[in-house]
Amino acid sequence: MAVISHTLSLHSPFKQLFLFPNPTSTSKPPHKLLQIQCSKRPKRTGKLRYPSEKRKLKKMHKDKLDVKDKCQGFWRLSKLGVDVDKDPGKDFLAVSLPLLEQIAKVLEFPVSSMLPAEAFTVVRKSFDARKFLKTPKFVYTIDMDVEKLLDAEPRLWDFLSELDPKVGLVEHLPQEKALGDLIDLLGDCKKGQEGTLTEESGKTTQLSSKSHIPSEKPKVAVVGSGPAGLFAALVLGELGADVTLIERGQPVEQRGRDIGALIVRRIIQSESNFCFGEGGAGTWSDGKLVTRIGKNSDSVQAVLKTLVHFGAPRSILVDGKPHLGTDRLVPLLRNFRQHLQALGVSIKFGTRVDDILVEGSTVKGVKVSDVTKSPQIYSDELRHDAVVLAVGHSARDVYQMLLSHNVHLAPKDFAVGFRIEHPQQLINSIQYAGLADEVQKGRGKVPVADYKVANYLSGDGVESPLATSNRGCYSFCMCPGGQVVLTSTNPLELCINGMSFSRRSSKWANAALVVTVSSKDFEHLNLHGALSGVAFQRELEQKAAIMGGGNFVVPVQTATDFLENKLSVTCIPPSSYRLGVKAAPLHELFPAHITKALQDSILMFDKETRTSSPVQIPRKSDTYESTSLKGLYPVGEGAGYAGGIVSAAVDGMHAGFAVAKNLGLCTSDIDSVLGTAQSPGFVKY
Repeated sequence: MAVISHTLSLHSPFKQLFLFPNPTSTSKPPHKLLQIQCSKRPKRTGKLRYPSEKRKLKKMHKDKLDVKDKCQGFWRLSKLGVDVDKDPGKDFLAVSLPLLEQIAKVLEFPVSSMLPAEAFTVVRKSFDARKFLKTPKFVYTIDMDVEKLLDAEPRLWDFLSELDPKVGLVEHLPQEKALGDLIDLLGDCKKGQEGTLTEESGKTTQLSSKSHIPSEKPKVAVVGSGPAGLFAALVLGELGADVTLIERGQPVEQRGRDIGALIVRRIIQSESNFCFGEGGAGTWSDGKLVTRIGKNSDSVQAVLKTLVHFGAPRSILVDGKPHLGTDRLVPLLRNFRQHLQALGVSIKFGTRVDDILVEGSTVKGVKVSDVTKSPQIYSDELRHDAVVLAVGHSARDVYQMLLSHNVHLAPKDFAVGFRIEHPQQLINSIQYAGLADEVQKGRGKVPVADYKVANYLSGDGVESPLATSNRGCYSFCMCPGGQVVLTSTNPLELCINGMSFSRRSSKWANAALVVTVSSKDFEHLNLHGALSGVAFQRELEQKAAIMGGGNFVVPVQTATDFLENKLSVTCIPPSSYRLGVKAAPLHELFPAHITKALQDSILMFDKETRTSSPVQIPRKSDTYESTSLKGLYPVGEGAGYAGGIVSAAVDGMHAGFAVAKNLGLCTSDIDSVLGTAQSPGFVKY
């Protein structure tokens, strides 16, 4: 359980604007605490499962329980709980004696101290402080190397032979997963006369052949240096393409100075800010690496291991909720850039793509301008064999440019709302009770507390033609120990986001609370066409800027006032937002049916949904090529195929291989090694 207790801040899709609970008043009784319940993902179970699901599940269980030789290979032991008072703490990722005690219980081995710690590897570690537990626990998944185990303690042979497999708890693995990072994977396919990759099963897959590489390197432009663009450029550069990475913003060093000028002197650089620049919008955000496409999938593991290669801590491979923080992302991106440059990738910062060069129905390059020069003039036309379009969701001018070439854009449902802020100590106390003092601003034994909430609304109770629309309302990008930051790219529009550093040591917590909207909502405001959602965003952001009074001051409201559709509290509690806040009637910002949905969701939360880009650029599922123009490859979050750092990186990685195959740089799909890339709505654990 958690409590909404401090501020709300209005959130435009992927961006936010602001709201607060009334300060204590002596003239009124204390306000009722508003409860947030941890969300649960609905599942079909038992008799509710489809027959095909039952058959598939039965076969999967049979395969997992049919172990021919229990004393060979590896065993995976899951859901091993160690009480918090016995565990060394969140930052300890080795095998402790209390964990060995839990392993000994599974093996039914009487002396845990005789188990060799070197035979076990921690695969996953998370913290479980749910209220129904008698004691909060650290929950582990570990891999057990049978050969090492028996070499150190041969008497364990009898215990292993009696070990009973249990799906999801005790599972046999024929051999350890040995997939490396993306650079190792790409290096394998460049070795020898014929490059091959070895899968877990031992099967080899041909990815490239020197005899198949074109005599002249194909030229590829990658537009955008966010996660999708960086990983696409990495794949293509390693496989031998002549890659030009084009970024309208600045490298992280200059970008940091531009953001500093925005915070201190209110000077906004339209092309170098919280949204635009090396690393994309996620660089100055929370740095979350949690994903809905399955942390155990080979694609996600390849991305995470690649981040470790470039400087991320190894803990992201084990942590149940991996997180980097801006302070760690900056040096990581610098290392990533240097590696790309060593591959021969040309990186053009401060270069905006203003148009694509189209001949017939094929993209032949891009037209760019140097945004560092004033006045900005077209500086060059760059000819390329393929263009990977990896811009983020804030590059609205790119959508308009694509429409001018009759590229099909599909409007998508997305979400709007606000960012709600609370004291972090309050969230710690609610989630951890007596353990709250163990947080110690991110340096303690337990992680800084967070929460996740959701509600599903039918629209009843509002006199509106849109009231019957079913809507999901949910928390998004919860930032424990973080701060609220400005993500506007236009001084006449106002939007905000949350961010945090690696330790999450701020005294504030914040999260976006958003509600889904669709084309019906846009049409209600006479907004039509593929970009009606973008126009809807702009209208809200401009209205919010007026409410704040300009100069990037954010309008805020107490939660109780928002619920009661009034503005009675003008003395606003302090906030982490550094450019100033102003009391405003945020209940008047949205149409009435959206305001009602947000109000209902503050009071009652039930189950979870997700957010996405307002626009999708349709592409072919096998080649990643645009359905409208040959040679154009839309990828990542801005194209509508990802929803965060990891999913964008995975999409860029798979797209990079697809482009390489189309250009003759490799002869087989990466899906044969890493599996098919999943959408952000798919969960694999």
